[in-house]
Amino acid sequence: MLNRAQRIVIVVGLGAALYVLGEWLTGLGSNLPTGWIAYAPLSNQFNVTGLQSWVRAIIWIALIGVWATASVRLLRSESPS
Repeated sequence: MLNRAQRIVIVVGLGAALYVLGEWLTGLGSNLPTGWIAYAPLSNQFNVTGLQSWVRAIIWIALIGVWATASVRLLRSESPS
């Protein structure tokens, strides 16, 4: 069985892995223009495609829920046998 310090390291690592997964998932389909695009200050030149904001929010909420559930299960105190 893992001791408490090892479980904390797993929780932090899981959080980092889910963050990377979330960044990748929410970035799917988004294309920022590259190179010179005749950028003028205060203009709306960046037409970013990709997931809608509510879909990105749902992805993040789901990933946070997975992390919180896993953290509670990993870090709950063990009942004496």
